[in-house]
Amino acid sequence: MLTATNIDAHAVNTVAWLSAADATIVVPVYQRQYRWDIGGCEQLLADIRAVADSDERHMHFIGSILSAEMRTDRLSELVLIDGQQRITTLMLLVAALHHTVRDHDPLLAGELEQVLVHPDARATKLRPHRAWANVFEAVVTDSRGDAVRDSRFDDNYAFFRSQVRPDEVARVWRGLQKLEHVAITLGPGANAQQIFESLNSTGEPLRDHELIHNYVLMGLSHGEQTAIEDEFWLPIERHTGERIADFWNHYLVMIGGREVAVTRGRGVYEAFRTHFPRLEPAALRTHAEAWRAYAEVYGVLLDPAREADPDVSRHLRWLSVFGAGMFPLMMRVHREWTTGVIDKPTLVTVLEQLQSLQLRRTIVRLTNERLVARLLRALDDGVDALTLAISRLTPSDDRVRVALKFTELPHAIYVMSRLAGVDDVADVDVDHILPLAPSDDWTGDGRTAWSDVDDDTQNAHRALAATLGNIVLLEEDAAMASFGASFPAKRAVLGRSAIPLTAEAARAEQWNTAAISARSASLAAAFMTTWPRRGPIVIDDDGLTPILDAVPRRGWPRGWQKEFAYVEYVGEHWEVPDVKYLFNRVFKRLWADSRISVETFSARRGGPVYPEMSWTGQWDRLDDEHFLYMGWDSRYMLTAIQGVLVEAGLAPEVFVKYSYLWAD
Repeated sequence: MLTATNIDAHAVNTVAWLSAADATIVVPVYQRQYRWDIGGCEQLLADIRAVADSDERHMHFIGSILSAEMRTDRLSELVLIDGQQRITTLMLLVAALHHTVRDHDPLLAGELEQVLVHPDARATKLRPHRAWANVFEAVVTDSRGDAVRDSRFDDNYAFFRSQVRPDEVARVWRGLQKLEHVAITLGPGANAQQIFESLNSTGEPLRDHELIHNYVLMGLSHGEQTAIEDEFWLPIERHTGERIADFWNHYLVMIGGREVAVTRGRGVYEAFRTHFPRLEPAALRTHAEAWRAYAEVYGVLLDPAREADPDVSRHLRWLSVFGAGMFPLMMRVHREWTTGVIDKPTLVTVLEQLQSLQLRRTIVRLTNERLVARLLRALDDGVDALTLAISRLTPSDDRVRVALKFTELPHAIYVMSRLAGVDDVADVDVDHILPLAPSDDWTGDGRTAWSDVDDDTQNAHRALAATLGNIVLLEEDAAMASFGASFPAKRAVLGRSAIPLTAEAARAEQWNTAAISARSASLAAAFMTTWPRRGPIVIDDDGLTPILDAVPRRGWPRGWQKEFAYVEYVGEHWEVPDVKYLFNRVFKRLWADSRISVETFSARRGGPVYPEMSWTGQWDRLDDEHFLYMGWDSRYMLTAIQGVLVEAGLAPEVFVKYSYLWAD
């Protein structure tokens, strides 16, 4: 009979396992916080009551408990790798039973106490993560006193106390004694992380950052875990707070230059393992120092007030208007500034460029999604290459000018405050000179009421009401007092404003489409100066996808005849209908221009170029001795295109234009 050499697994009685005199169960520092809610406690108690009332032969299985045995100078310790949520909850239930009967049933109380504490040290059998160990011990030993009872331990303990009457304790205890689990104890050669992931493939899944936490610390000694936790992980958590999952996603995009693909809900964790396939203790500190440093930068991006330099802080605050999409790039350039790789003027220029990029694209109604990986790859070649990439992605002045005149102004408070030179917007508001919904008696000239204006004229006014030319920045009190006012009254309010740009609007004799258009043209000129398009003037990159960011699409809507509208290949325009055609054309072109790249890539991958047509299928001839197999699926072909272009050094110069838009 073959047996496992690094894993010992056997079924045990749970209460007997907990009651063992030499059992000290330690929750390692990498474990997540205790998260069981009242609903879970309610179900557990119902299961225990049910098994208590069942036939004596009937037991209740609670799953597997994974641990690793460690020897100390004092006692044998079981490091609880998986199962802390269940074991902790059972301990809280036993504590509730013990405290209920300790004053009138000392015999039963003694049995319950044996589960909870060591008879010699009086310490609890379960030692949770030290961050909350004191709270847990106080709950279990009923020594909370007047402390605020706002922990999950307190809540679940209180639930059990409220649900189990004194006369029912014996029944619940009988049910507890009929619980069983499989105790899995790992030897030194077992892969704890792999086993842990397998056991957590069902039930409440761990979040990506929790899996990363476990992956980093698992396999280290308890002392090493504690040191890494204190020096690195806790500062990372402190800097990133509830956005720690986003931090890891953005960090991985930053170091990889590729978007993180989320698969099976563990995309970030899988990407982390790809980048860090082995974390030897010697190299772990080096990596962890980088993680901590970038986490600190991330905290500054989340709260620009943490940035000591007022100029940089102001630009980070402005960039926060657009969300976190550019955080990977911002993390990198900020870190390069603090480490002396780039100077402050370069940093500020990049931050200004990112504002122009995102604002201009929003104004012309282009998405800002899936841009950052491309920009990170450009930065690998230096700031000039980044400027070129940003310029290509930034809509031209002409496009923006038209959009400013006829479309709703996005991020109005940000735009108007910068145009007006107002840094503190706490006491100002955005105001529309022509109200978005004018009253019947509203008038722009003091003579003609809104209700007397024909429909076409009304519609022409409404079309411009939310545009740049009709918007001012106005003190809050004044804005509230003049809300919806006709222009003659509004004009007087505008003229008294301390904001020069707002006061200028009062110079208009009347407010109509001509006045709005004239002001829009004037402000558009200031807009181009405030948010310039830097770098060489190149074509607007409208909807082009870099080949490294392209993904295969299976089919297309009824009526569409091709997947791609076209492909830009190193400055050439290719009419390309689909991935298969592109695959063939790229490999044939590179076979002529960069044959060594194709041979190197194909040798490393085991295809798609072969010395003979060895099986029946779709083939194309490269020359008399080399053949390109064409019978791959679209995913393989796209991956091969990307790989061979990277091998040839041409990937940054190849773009695809899909023939339609879709939802990811």
